[in-house]
Amino acid sequence: MSVPLAAQPIEIQPPKPALTKPAAPRPIRLPPPRPEGLGLSRMAVAEATAAQPASPAPVAVATAAPAREAVQPAASPAPKAKLGPPATQEEAIDRLNTWLNSFTTLQGNFIQFAANGRRLEGRIYIQRPGKMRFEYEPPATVEVIADGTSVAVRDKRLATQDIYSIGQTPLKFLVRERMDLAREGTIAGASIDGDILSVRLEDRSTLGGTSKITLKFDLAANELRQWVVIDPQGYETSISLYNLDTRRRPDPKNFVIDYQRTL
Repeated sequence: MSVPLAAQPIEIQPPKPALTKPAAPRPIRLPPPRPEGLGLSRMAVAEATAAQPASPAPVAVATAAPAREAVQPAASPAPKAKLGPPATQEEAIDRLNTWLNSFTTLQGNFIQFAANGRRLEGRIYIQRPGKMRFEYEPPATVEVIADGTSVAVRDKRLATQDIYSIGQTPLKFLVRERMDLAREGTIAGASIDGDILSVRLEDRSTLGGTSKITLKFDLAANELRQWVVIDPQGYETSISLYNLDTRRRPDPKNFVIDYQRTL
């Protein structure tokens, strides 16, 4: 007699994923565009084309140029270094000598105080060697001209013209081609007050005797500011300078003396 077999459960395994890649979807083709004027007569197509506005011409768009490297502004010249105070009296006098020899032409304004206290103003012109002009403003009627050889002092009101040799005047230090104060006259002394150097000279070659000259030089500005002359008779005259210009060349007519002139 046979024994019935018990039913055995069946173990069901989940299906394993396929190792192959799925096929890529096929692109769907679109129908071709519908031709213009399909179903219309040739006459209707021509009328429709003429009625359409003309398409504008393409506008050329300027492309921006590649950016250039920024141009750096030219560096401004470095300011001149200010000279420090001179260490010795000799160094201070050397600075004054250097300034006197640094220009060939000079012009500017001056203010003159005469021995009688009268104040006069005008323009000064210098062209080295030997040429100089003091041009006084009205009401003054005097003018002083050096032409390289002589100095003429004219007075229009008095109708006079006096002629002197440049070497006889105390102002030759302004018109020498090369100036050395120690050789030109006897240095009687020098002093410094703040930025002002004062050099005292004695000139024994001036007409009538010895003249005493004091030069006042601005060490900070590096310019001659004033000179004071005491003539052999003891009369004092001072001249202060300002607005000095050593770049412009004066008119040569400023230095002409008419020796035959009748005033």
